[in-house]
Amino acid sequence: MERFLSGQAALVTGSTSGIGLGIARILHEAGARVMLNGFGKPEEIAAARKACGDAPHSNADMSKPAEVRAMVQEAEAAFGRLDILVNNAGIQFVSPVQDFPDEKWDAILAINLSSNFHAIKAALPGMLARGQGRIINVASAHGLVASPFKTAYVAAKHGVVGLTKSVALEVAESQVTCNAICPGFVRTPLAEAQVAPLAQKHGVDETTALKDHLLAKQPSKRWVEVEDVARMALWLCGPGSGGVNGAALSIDGGWLAA
Repeated sequence: MERFLSGQAALVTGSTSGIGLGIARILHEAGARVMLNGFGKPEEIAAARKACGDAPHSNADMSKPAEVRAMVQEAEAAFGRLDILVNNAGIQFVSPVQDFPDEKWDAILAINLSSNFHAIKAALPGMLARGQGRIINVASAHGLVASPFKTAYVAAKHGVVGLTKSVALEVAESQVTCNAICPGFVRTPLAEAQVAPLAQKHGVDETTALKDHLLAKQPSKRWVEVEDVARMALWLCGPGSGGVNGAALSIDGGWLAA
């Protein structure tokens, strides 16, 4: 891979597994120095760090604003700069709204939405002072459309898209951009783990459960791959992407086209 990000530094939240790790790895392969963030078993975090060139790791809790700010400062201190911020951390909970636990609502809004605000607020002054920067918020197809029983997640991801647009307008005359990526169902261990219970619930095989139930809204009837999402993020960081600002880019197997 062409190392067109050599000399640049990136921070990717929620990057010890899944989409975040995929993005961190591809940014590293393109030459960027990367700081990881997220929870996990020590051996999993060690493997993620190794995959990204012995990247430093922050265990900052994305539900705590002070820890989010400190993480950004730690990245700037480690690298001397921060050119790329990818806000990816997120959690999910499914429940009818009348039964939705208050603490789950608060946690999802804090981690999936407010952490993006706090990280952007901390990172943006340095980007503007250096005259360049890329902010990428990993939203979701649920940032653009809704599904039942995911009230907090849908509200938070819609908020991420709105935050993205507002920040983009504020930085429009600079060389900083702010965009959102809106994936559909992505093949990750957490997502794949949903297939077997669905098969059992509906009394069908796992292939049918995947296509007819989990991916019911995804016309392709197949997973979006982590690498595809990562490559979209990489393109937003690379040459030729400077005119893309405030966009909510779908990568959802046709979900939003239906």
